[in-house]
Amino acid sequence: MVSLRTRVLPYLVRGVAPTRQMIMRPPRGQHWTAFVAEVDGEIIGWVSAFRNAGSTRPVGEISLLHVHPEHRGRGIGGGLLTAALDHLTPLRLPLLRGRALPESLPYARRRGFLPSREERFSALALTALPPPAVPPGARLVALSEVDPHHVYEVERDASTDEPGDVATDALTYEHWQADTWDNLGLDREASTGVEVDGVLAAISLVNRDGTRMWSDYTGTRPAHRGRGLATAAKLASLRRAAASGVTVAYTGNDEANAPMLAINERLGYRPVAAQWSCLRETG
Repeated sequence: MVSLRTRVLPYLVRGVAPTRQMIMRPPRGQHWTAFVAEVDGEIIGWVSAFRNAGSTRPVGEISLLHVHPEHRGRGIGGGLLTAALDHLTPLRLPLLRGRALPESLPYARRRGFLPSREERFSALALTALPPPAVPPGARLVALSEVDPHHVYEVERDASTDEPGDVATDALTYEHWQADTWDNLGLDREASTGVEVDGVLAAISLVNRDGTRMWSDYTGTRPAHRGRGLATAAKLASLRRAAASGVTVAYTGNDEANAPMLAINERLGYRPVAAQWSCLRETG
């Protein structure tokens, strides 16, 4: 499964251990499941389906549907999508969200999923990174040294106004801990925060697979924005990751998230792919 995803979606970084963890111990309350397609014992397609537990809006998610390029055009993707829809149907969720590559939008429309928002994926080679500029009164700290409840509180507060189809307005600590903090791919030493007067104000999380990494979340509490804290946290996390052997970093952002896109562009990220959030109302 990991080799298939790396082949089809190389910018979505998840290693073997966290993938096994996701399958064997999915977060509670999400009704999470996954389906694969096999040919001669080889996995050539994957999709997962679950209830979004981080929002007060009842939404079903269809995530990471992808098929090996050499096996497309045979109805495999359609079979996976049907299996995911059948899994979500008993939950009676009024809204479903899937994601589609630009070339797959005509197919998504035929299945009732209408394009809503575009997401940009970007990559950065971790070479010659400058030192972060830390404002007076602030200090960088590895998140391995921080109480995870404080990390959760920053993400909870910072994500409330993040652009997207579904608001993250019901993120509990238990869900966040299972999905983020206990993720075996999280590099807590590289993940970095910025403290201001002893209070954690900004974070940048690193998920790692060998020499590749994914910036899982970067954000600043609303009261501390406009001081470059998110930039400092992200740059410091990139430098820590590079020092431990990471050579390329990936990230993804809604095209309407101008502040985060500006940070990434200043750091040298370049677009490598795009996908669309697509919605289907079920009535």
